[in-house]
Amino acid sequence: MDVQQAILKRRSYRALEEIEVTQSLIDDLADAAQLAPSCFNKQPWRYVFVHKTDTLFRLQECLSPGNHWANAANLIIAVVSKKGLDCSVEGRDYYLFDTGMATAILMLRATELGLVAHPIAGYDEIKAKEVLGISDDLQLITLIIVGKHSKRNIAALNDHQQESERTRPARLPLDKFAFKDRYMDTED
Repeated sequence: MDVQQAILKRRSYRALEEIEVTQSLIDDLADAAQLAPSCFNKQPWRYVFVHKTDTLFRLQECLSPGNHWANAANLIIAVVSKKGLDCSVEGRDYYLFDTGMATAILMLRATELGLVAHPIAGYDEIKAKEVLGISDDLQLITLIIVGKHSKRNIAALNDHQQESERTRPARLPLDKFAFKDRYMDTED
């Protein structure tokens, strides 16, 4: 699969089933993220691959009610960083940007492997950090739910979630975010 195919195939499905989580899979995903660009090669990203049953269960208890679908997955990747791990140039902090690039590469590699890597924001950060042993000075940026897409498990989703399984949600038209030579405010 080439990059364009992975981009087109990548979806944030919610109807998932478990996968075989091996050290080889974890290393493969981490290796992909490792090659991402970053400011002065500081590599501010940190990932916690959660698949042990007891830790996974405790982390799933931190998810918001709208993310109950994530309980079907048996791998969650916590994405962690902090400002001090990366460049700050004239007041511009790069840790979130650089960690985002590495995470996107990790997610595209997961897609290439036939997996769904669905990032979520709906979780209790304080409780999740406690479960994972993440210190207060670090930011838990997102949790990525990893599994295999499953048409069997779609019935467990609410109506809105089921619809987004069937068709890719609408994207902004290019003229709303891609400009030539000068930015144009399109938020009307």
